[in-house]
Amino acid sequence: MAIAKAERLMNLALCLLGTRRPLSKRELRGSIEAYLEAGNDDSFNRMFERDKDDLRELGLVIETVESLDGDVGYLARRDSNRLPPITLDAEEAAALGLAAKVWQQARLAGAASGALQKLRAAGMPEAQDAYEAHHGALEPRIPVHEAAFEPLMLACRDRRPVVFDYRKANSASPEQRQVEPWTLECWRGHWYLAGWDRDRGAERVFRLSRITGRVRSRTGAFGAPVPDVVTVRETVESWAGETATRSALIRLRTGCGYPLRARAVSSRELGDGWDELEIPYGHGLDAWLVEFGPDVLVLEPADLRADVLERLRAVARG
Repeated sequence: MAIAKAERLMNLALCLLGTRRPLSKRELRGSIEAYLEAGNDDSFNRMFERDKDDLRELGLVIETVESLDGDVGYLARRDSNRLPPITLDAEEAAALGLAAKVWQQARLAGAASGALQKLRAAGMPEAQDAYEAHHGALEPRIPVHEAAFEPLMLACRDRRPVVFDYRKANSASPEQRQVEPWTLECWRGHWYLAGWDRDRGAERVFRLSRITGRVRSRTGAFGAPVPDVVTVRETVESWAGETATRSALIRLRTGCGYPLRARAVSSRELGDGWDELEIPYGHGLDAWLVEFGPDVLVLEPADLRADVLERLRAVARG
């Protein structure tokens, strides 16, 4: 479906860019195979209006021209859609090359490589990468292991609602979620999706590693407005205890839990292979502590201890 739509948009763009006079809907329908197969006029009109809006959103300047007879036509003038020449110096080219190396998985790897090839063909200088001398020792990576990443990335791009099964950290079984996806963001090695949860009628952030099964697309438009700025990282940070309002007292096995030790405001040795740490306590700290399993014991506060035990019981239940 995505390939068919992309081909249809490309054909429409070529028709509008290749004409010297405005083309009517009837002429466009007769020139593009997908429109001929649309069936009735209503189906074609809906498809054409969606495609025209999509091309305009992608940046194509489409003019609507009305003739003296009242007929409406469309065209995209080449001078209105011509980009200025790309001029990059060696430092800018090196920065783009380094950014392209970040994506090594999923569909974005090919897209990044293809973009660099097009820029080089257009005259971008072949910059010497300062990191090459170190044989990749300082080469960045953004891992993408979750199967849900690619369908969600496409759904965010195409503004398509999705349905998936999601297992919360303190739940033994997943629940179905109907979401209008907004954006994806990576934070501390994990990918998160921000969007509008239709069932709960509120903005939600989902960790991709907790999505089970297949992500299914749904038809129809978004029902909630997409915000200009989606603060995924700030939301996840608050859930992960980054915005702490209290302190928690924990016991940590000696030689373990270095991320916790780095955040500790105080620590002391207890002997018998255990240390006592005071760490900042914010919403979501219980989920982080569970990741350290038997190496962590929560002493206080009592509500944090109860939350950690509940999450461990959920993991034990499978």
